[in-house]
Amino acid sequence: MTIDCADPALVARFWCTALGYVEADPPEGWDTWESWLVAQGVPEEEWNDGASVSDPDGRLPSISFLKVPEPRTTKNRLHLDLQVSGGRAQPQELRDSRIRGEVERLVAAGATVMGEVEQNGSLDHFWMADPEGNDFCVV
Repeated sequence: MTIDCADPALVARFWCTALGYVEADPPEGWDTWESWLVAQGVPEEEWNDGASVSDPDGRLPSISFLKVPEPRTTKNRLHLDLQVSGGRAQPQELRDSRIRGEVERLVAAGATVMGEVEQNGSLDHFWMADPEGNDFCVV
């Protein structure tokens, strides 16, 4: 999965925090991304044209971030749901606490709350945006 953005390093850092991911390792045979970029002849002004993060346990998919010149103009058609509540089998108080705690953590990391969504009079999820406005939900 690739997310278009203006500042790949910024957005990648946010998603590392949000998901518990780490910066993806450089290609085999290279100690750092910088040394790989230099060896490939990539001009320094292009070093932040992309970034990639991965699950430190290697189980979940990696996510890439690609610099694009145009800003986002419409709502995302695809977004991530961070499922933290434990599901509807959990008591509503516990679900609320887990969701609100995660929202606070993500706001501190640079996210913005776009809306609080209720279902049947109880909190269901928060609609949020990452530092560049890409939509996601905390459920």
